[in-house]
Amino acid sequence: MEPKIGIIVCGFSENRQFVTNPYIQSVRYSRGLPFILPLVRSDHVIDEYVRFCDGFLFCGGEDITPLLFGEEPAEGNGKTDITVDLFQIRLMKRVLTSRKPVLAICRGMQILSVACGGTIWQDMSLIPGRVLNHMQQSANRSEVSHRIRIERGSRLRQYAGTCLYVNSFHHQAVNFPGRGVSVSAHAQDGTIEAIELDSHPFAIGVQWHPECMYRTSREMRDLFHEFISHSMRLGT
Repeated sequence: MEPKIGIIVCGFSENRQFVTNPYIQSVRYSRGLPFILPLVRSDHVIDEYVRFCDGFLFCGGEDITPLLFGEEPAEGNGKTDITVDLFQIRLMKRVLTSRKPVLAICRGMQILSVACGGTIWQDMSLIPGRVLNHMQQSANRSEVSHRIRIERGSRLRQYAGTCLYVNSFHHQAVNFPGRGVSVSAHAQDGTIEAIELDSHPFAIGVQWHPECMYRTSREMRDLFHEFISHSMRLGT
């Protein structure tokens, strides 16, 4: 039986809610049934989303409103939409309470952190020390940008090994990861590249975009397959 995977909208483009196609394709290629979950302001509908779906994919998108993690806007903070932020954080909290599987990508990882009380570096330039350029300018989003080191004892290490080459399209990063959240990978400059919830069966956030590398990387396929597999077990 194929698990129902709720793919949360990335945001708005003019008056349209959208999800980019690689997220949908990666779920489908991994034998999940993709369902796009639009932004709503109804607690009842959010609860129905959580009941209906077996797993949840939180996608990339714009920046998070700094006030939602206890900060004033800083230099380098980009475009935000507090309506999208509040919906995604509220949904994330409900999903985590349900203990259903979560895979959170790029902004989605930052939403996971903020939902757990974490904070965000509003721009990579604000991080002390020398920091890599994490916004690659490659011709194809499947191309790799830099290496990450995956921490011993993490769930991610079981699926992706000790060292991984990833793509990179972000100017923000997780600072304090949040309550009950472990850091499971770092870039060579120390930037947090993955997090996971200690007490949750499968709640993993990654800063890169595995959906764009699905065709070119076995490790990215393995990550999606594990997410779908956990969703299938919970849904049966």
